[in-house]
Amino acid sequence: MIRAILQSNTGLDAQLHCMNRRIPAAIGANGVTLHKIEGDHATPVGILPLRRVFYRADRVAAPVCRLPVEPLSPHDGWCDDPAESDYNQYVILPHAGRHERLWRDDHVYDIIVVLGYNDSPPVRGRGSAIFLHLPQTGGRPTEGCIAVPESDLRHLLEMGLSEIEVLPPGMTR
Repeated sequence: MIRAILQSNTGLDAQLHCMNRRIPAAIGANGVTLHKIEGDHATPVGILPLRRVFYRADRVAAPVCRLPVEPLSPHDGWCDDPAESDYNQYVILPHAGRHERLWRDDHVYDIIVVLGYNDSPPVRGRGSAIFLHLPQTGGRPTEGCIAVPESDLRHLLEMGLSEIEVLPPGMTR
């Protein structure tokens, strides 16, 4: 088991510490939070196990890793609607409830790792669609996910990264 530690004061200065490396990371624009609420633009504190990987086969090669890996299709989505019974779960589009489209025009979800947050079972309104993915152009913060450069993400997956511990604000290890 390989655990990475995420430390940050704001969404712009986060670092993922793993295997004697410090990897720059983008997190939610409102930093990290102990009390995640849907739409708060914060990254949840806690231990987030890696569940599975999706990737854009039309753009990038499949990552090498021990997790289940699946190519994305234009019909893949993730429900972020607390009123829906499939809240914080993978859905096939079209979908009646509010959702996030995983097949994006930008490159942020060319590789996307589903993180185990609020999924066992999901609690409505506690946050959804928390992923490890690629950063936006210009290093902008995420909506609550964790974003790292593609080469670092591929290396972490290949080395067997199994979970990320997001530390509370100001805490270090």
